[in-house]
Amino acid sequence: MNILILDEHTAAHVAELFRSFSDTSRVRILSAILGKEQNVTGLSQQLGITESAVSHHMRGLRQMRIVQARRDGKEVYYSVVDPHIIELFEQGVRHVQE
Repeated sequence: MNILILDEHTAAHVAELFRSFSDTSRVRILSAILGKEQNVTGLSQQLGITESAVSHHMRGLRQMRIVQARRDGKEVYYSVVDPHIIELFEQGVRHVQE
C-alpha cells in the first residue's frame, strides 16, 4: 500500500468523516439503517433515542453525505447507499469484534 501525505483540505474531510462515527447514537443509527431504510419514528422506537435526537443526528449525517433521505408524503426515510461508507462501517465493526 502506498502511503501518501494528504493535503490539508483532504485531511480535514477525512477527519470530519471519522468524527461522524465518533458518537454512539450515530453509530447505532447507522447500524439500524444499513439493512433497510427507516424513518425517525421507527429509529427512535427501535433505539430508545428521542425523535429530536435522531433528527439532529440525521441532519449531520445527511450533511456529510453518509445517509440519504427519501420523502414519502410527510415521512422521510433514511438509508446508507454509498458502498464506501457501508464497507468502512463494517470494517470498523469487524475490527472491534476481533
